[in-house]
Amino acid sequence: MFNLRRSQFIQNNSPDETAYFQMLLNRESITNSVVMIQPSLLSYSFNSPPAPALLDVASISADHILLLDAYFSIVIFHGMTIAQWRNMGYQNQPEHQAFSQLLQAPQDDAQMIIRDRFPVPRLVICDQHGSQARFLLVKLNPSSTYNSAHEVVPGGDVIFTDDVSLQVFSEHLQRLAVQ
Repeated sequence: MFNLRRSQFIQNNSPDETAYFQMLLNRESITNSVVMIQPSLLSYSFNSPPAPALLDVASISADHILLLDAYFSIVIFHGMTIAQWRNMGYQNQPEHQAFSQLLQAPQDDAQMIIRDRFPVPRLVICDQHGSQARFLLVKLNPSSTYNSAHEVVPGGDVIFTDDVSLQVFSEHLQRLAVQ
C-alpha cells in the first residue's frame, strides 16, 4: 500500500495517463503488475553476485551499481566511486577487467528486461548526485531525509522530501487499526 500510494496510478498524472497506466495494470500478469506497484532493485558490487536490495535510500552506496526495474522505466544507477572510476576510463584498461565486467552486468540485465517487455520501458543511466538520479530516488523509501541526516552512512545518500518513510507509514496504520 505504501508503494501504491506513491505510484503513477494514484498521483502526478493527467486523467489520460492515469487511465493508460490502469489499463496496463489490468492487462499484465501478476508478476508484472507487482513490479508496476513495487519496483525491484538489484545491487551489483565487486564483493558479491547481483543481489536483491531493499527499496530504500540506505541501499545507495558509493561502490555499488543499482538496477531498478519500475516496469515503465529501467534505471541503472552508479555510485559515486563507480562513476568516478568509469569517467577516468578504468574499464578500458586490461588490468581492470573485473571493473569492466561489473559495469557491463547491469547493462546486460537491463537489455534482457527491455527485450522481453511491451511497452518498451525507458532506460535511464545515471550517477549518484547526478540530475537523472531523481528517477531512482523518487521510487525509494525516504528513510534518510534532510531532517534525519544523522543516519546517513558514508557514501550513502539522503532524499530531500517531506514524504513519510515506510516505518512512519506503518506505525500510523497500526495506530489507526488499534483505535
